[in-house]
Amino acid sequence: MRTLKFLLQKEFRQIFRDPSILRVIFIMPVIQLMILPWAADYEMKNIQLSVVDHDHSEYSRQLVNKITASGYFILTEYDNSYSQSLRSVEHDKSDLILEIPAQFEKSLVKESEATLFMALNAINGVKATLGGTYLRSIIQNYNREVRTEWIQFPRFSPEPNIEIASSNWFNPLMNYKYFMVPGILVILLTMVGANLAAINIVKEKEIGTIEQINVTPIKKHHFILGKLIPFWLLGLVVLTLGLIIARLVYGIIPAGSFFTIYAFAAVYLLAVLGLGLLISTYASNQQQAMLISFFLMMIFILLGGLYTSIDSMPAWARTITRANPVAYFIEVMRRVILKGSGFADIWDQFAIVGGFAILLNGWAVWSYRKRA
Repeated sequence: MRTLKFLLQKEFRQIFRDPSILRVIFIMPVIQLMILPWAADYEMKNIQLSVVDHDHSEYSRQLVNKITASGYFILTEYDNSYSQSLRSVEHDKSDLILEIPAQFEKSLVKESEATLFMALNAINGVKATLGGTYLRSIIQNYNREVRTEWIQFPRFSPEPNIEIASSNWFNPLMNYKYFMVPGILVILLTMVGANLAAINIVKEKEIGTIEQINVTPIKKHHFILGKLIPFWLLGLVVLTLGLIIARLVYGIIPAGSFFTIYAFAAVYLLAVLGLGLLISTYASNQQQAMLISFFLMMIFILLGGLYTSIDSMPAWARTITRANPVAYFIEVMRRVILKGSGFADIWDQFAIVGGFAILLNGWAVWSYRKRA
């Protein structure tokens, strides 16, 4: 323990002596957590819409007004020419085209049906899909309003009427920030832990101090613990800063226990730091370590369930996510913060991440070779 104490003193002095490391640990996560949740928005707004109105009737104007009043669309062009609107799409001035045929109102009144044509710019598939869904929903609502005006309901309506009442559990206002902030906090914690741990031992190799340590009687596990514990403690500090920002900026108060969050985060940081130290024992220089860490981080983020649901991924991708500790922590953070889950609900994830921690740190100790 006395040897470990001296190693920890050395590591903390090195960390606080380097201002760039302090900026990465404290300033970078704070800035990113205050910016990223506003940019990572699942809602699609400001969709540019071109309307080709061949009818110019009262019903067509009501439909256009209803669409623009929804707040999702910006009317960029209102014309009689479909070819002109198509050129607007080609020049990226419009995302959707809605063509209203001639005699739209007449067909709707006399024949009780009318056909509209919708063209979508599908270069951005997400924007096209969501924009088309929004537009169809608005048109369907308008269709129901028109039918309601026409139908003279008798005392007992012969048509069945089904009403649906819904309730949003755990996120009543469907605020996407409540869903994104816990996941982004996990990513930032992972980036800080894995990247700094990955360049730690390599930095010792480059500046030549690793040879001085190798000729001492320090045991390998003491050396790895001396590298791991400081960043483990700083990782918990970063988590605390993230939770404070989530409370002050986004109004997010965990429904579950803080103890559950910190207990799982402590085990998770051991796994992530163990991965970083494992990379550091194999890498020859800091550039190599950072490239390997960046490669793994991209896989962890894209297959972690932050932006896309793991359930919607193909079978081979879902298999890979079982070896992704980030996916488990994101799921746990959302469960505890939004749902109020306890240890009994996350025990499986806790055991798996604990297994990762034992495996990766054991591998890091085994792979570190002391050389004279």
